[in-house]
Amino acid sequence: MADLILYTLRTCPTCERARRDLAAEGVHFEERVIDDNAQWFEEASRLALTVPILVRGDSVEVGWKGEIG
Repeated sequence: MADLILYTLRTCPTCERARRDLAAEGVHFEERVIDDNAQWFEEASRLALTVPILVRGDSVEVGWKGEIG
């Protein structure tokens, strides 16, 4: 199981930075590209109105290092 779930959009530069940084840090994550899957879009929209969205257990973080997509 992944350490976290990362909800992203394909064209989001902030999502790309989050993806790249997490991979460089060796963090195991499941990426859910919400423009590819209606269910993931619904999940993400219940959590926040913007991406990236990082979910670790019960913790939800929106944005990456002070930026949002």
